[in-house]
Amino acid sequence: MRKHLILLMSFGCMLLHGLTLQAQQRFTVSGYVKDQQNGESLIGISVSKAGTSLGTVTNEYGFYSLTLPAGEHEIQFSYIGYTPIKQTVKLTSNQHLDIKLEKSSSQLSEVVVSGKQEKAVNTLNTSINRLDIAQMKKLPTFLGEVDVLRSIQTLPGVTTVGEGANGFNVRGGATDENLILLDEAPLYNSTHMLGFFSVFNPDAVKSLNLIKGGFPAEYGGRTSSVLDIRMKDGDNQRLGATGGIGNIFSRLAIEGPIKKDESSFIIAGRRSYVDVLAKPFLKGDNADTKLYFYDLTAKANFKLNKNNTIFLSGYLGRDVFGFGGDVNMSWGNSTGTVRWNHVFTNRLFMNLTTFYSKYDYSLDFTNESDKDKDPTAPTQNSNWSSNIINYGVKPSFTYYLSAKNSLHFGVQGIYYTFKPGKGVGNQDGEKSEIVLNDQHALESAVYLDHEYKPSSKFGIQYGLRFSAYQYLGKGTAYYYADTVPGIRKRLAGSKEYENNAVIKAYPYLEPRVSAKYSITDNHAVKVAYARTTQFMHQLSNTASPTPLDIWTPSTNNIKPQVADQYTLGYFYDSPSGILELSGELFYKKMNNQVDYIDNANLQLNQYIEADLLPSKGRAYGVELMAKKEVGSTTGWVSYTLSRTERKTDGISNNEWFLNRYDRTHNLNVVVTHDFTKRSTLSANFVYASGTPGTFADSRLEFQDWDIPYNSTGDRNNYRLPAFHRLDLSFTRKGKQHKRWQGEWVFSLYNVYARRNAYTIYFQQNEDDRTQREAKRLSIIGSILPGITYNFKF
Repeated sequence: MRKHLILLMSFGCMLLHGLTLQAQQRFTVSGYVKDQQNGESLIGISVSKAGTSLGTVTNEYGFYSLTLPAGEHEIQFSYIGYTPIKQTVKLTSNQHLDIKLEKSSSQLSEVVVSGKQEKAVNTLNTSINRLDIAQMKKLPTFLGEVDVLRSIQTLPGVTTVGEGANGFNVRGGATDENLILLDEAPLYNSTHMLGFFSVFNPDAVKSLNLIKGGFPAEYGGRTSSVLDIRMKDGDNQRLGATGGIGNIFSRLAIEGPIKKDESSFIIAGRRSYVDVLAKPFLKGDNADTKLYFYDLTAKANFKLNKNNTIFLSGYLGRDVFGFGGDVNMSWGNSTGTVRWNHVFTNRLFMNLTTFYSKYDYSLDFTNESDKDKDPTAPTQNSNWSSNIINYGVKPSFTYYLSAKNSLHFGVQGIYYTFKPGKGVGNQDGEKSEIVLNDQHALESAVYLDHEYKPSSKFGIQYGLRFSAYQYLGKGTAYYYADTVPGIRKRLAGSKEYENNAVIKAYPYLEPRVSAKYSITDNHAVKVAYARTTQFMHQLSNTASPTPLDIWTPSTNNIKPQVADQYTLGYFYDSPSGILELSGELFYKKMNNQVDYIDNANLQLNQYIEADLLPSKGRAYGVELMAKKEVGSTTGWVSYTLSRTERKTDGISNNEWFLNRYDRTHNLNVVVTHDFTKRSTLSANFVYASGTPGTFADSRLEFQDWDIPYNSTGDRNNYRLPAFHRLDLSFTRKGKQHKRWQGEWVFSLYNVYARRNAYTIYFQQNEDDRTQREAKRLSIIGSILPGITYNFKF
């Protein structure tokens, strides 16, 4: 508690210093920065007084506020990819100034950077990677399609357990430890087709921020990363459409003005058709096989006046996967968001967000094929379903004290309803049912942070987040007796709670700080510390959770996860602005992670908490990145050297063991070369150490059968073979007509047909039962060609 008081006293002193600067006569210029061609708000645009370090950047809605001494000033608006603009303003009072930037006609020649772009060397934040849709489109495509999640997997610190993995891992965290936001609404499953495509339609995505450490105080609820995805607002100048026709799915987006310059909309949809293409070739029991997904993304915005804008956005997506008529799975997300931007004064900006988010799935089994073969066979069917629903409200404020000071503060609240599972079985008319109790929780938070840049050399952003979590009734709370670690706990009792009664409460203070020191204009050192907490848990006994895994809240038996992360980074930007280099060291300590006893029962288990074990983890490593964004050849190289470990009482002899998604080495090389304005070749090479696995080192023999046995009890005692793959993509743009633009995208995935091991399993040799043989399971073991035609009109 003492260190928190010291932090708050320091915060007060620095804030008081910032406020005393306001005694001078100063005025504020503020407004929005947008794209001249389509009216899209521009995020992260550098706004500065020319020739000085006084400046700011536009926020997620394109708003900026810059306070300067009275007098005449030359204000510069700049960002790579856009032609810089300088505007002279005479500040004798507060002014509102909206700016429209024009995209650069060409970036093929060397660019002389005038003024400071908003690059990593200039920002306070550490461990943040920003990508816009233009950068993502330059990456090699999978089956001809641009994909958001495959884009971030080329960045340092981001890994997966293999091809087709559901989700991604960041700096030693599990997939459920990533907060994924689509226009500020959380998503609980980020992939289609069992991990091969993301749920984000590239035609509707404007930009993304991946935050891996040094988290601003406004973000909470997860311990590993924040993936903040912003959708396009829609073209407010003219009606148009974009889309693509590929060999896996097709997509179409329509956008245009509702009222020119003031309101616009975008609607984007996708639908895969593997099932349609395969149907003529499926016979017999496989005739009714289904494998497809669809999604619909929509957004509209309404500028009421210069101080008020309303945004409405939503997402609906679903996957359907069935084997013949006997097994059918279905899962999907749906979200809805309403946001209100309000400018109280030139210095005070508010965004009020309300959202709804739902994730649900179902699994059906029948014996229809057996009935077709034998009409006398008993009728059997079963269904299992589950979902999680949450409602949230987030008013957030930014107060621009001066060009050197700004405050960010707000409150947040999320109400959760979990339906862990409902199972219904039917055999010859006899119905059986298992229904797990609904669970309810309330997560609330208040936060405040201060961004202070006293000079061009030094800057700091520090703050505090207070999170309060309550596990609520109506429901039954179970209490378990202590037992030997690693053994299922014995039920000691239970208690019923009424509606909204507090079963268990967890309050947490989460301090955050990031600081930057510029050695020169082109060299900077950064440090950061952040404590984060997580109240949601995904229960899965596989390395890559499936869409059918269970989400559960923290309860009286499951404590919230807590992580402390430390980061030290070095950043360099060449004087020409062509080359960026960065290196970061990180160490993360994690407590109250969830582990499982051996042979844990996770499916429709009313007493599932008896099979869970508290665990702690640690992750540490170095991330290196070199990036070139200007010229005919662009791209980046990222390399991560890291270690991810866990320690659980009752598991692996109570010693530290490698996490299932640990990869010692992870290298990505992304290169894009423009032969002409119409022809582009992209390549991506990835190399990663194999993930750990648990394998037997001996066997027990019984009646000519041998049973694998791990004599040491060590978990993840071996490592799979290394993973590596090369992808190529070639884009050929057609002749650009006034109202029609088209391009062909040809791709080759896994060019040299590497059979990367997703896992290795052992089976008894059919010819010699005394021998066991290892089998490599490869999700993709051959070259996959793809072709897509993209269009815009």
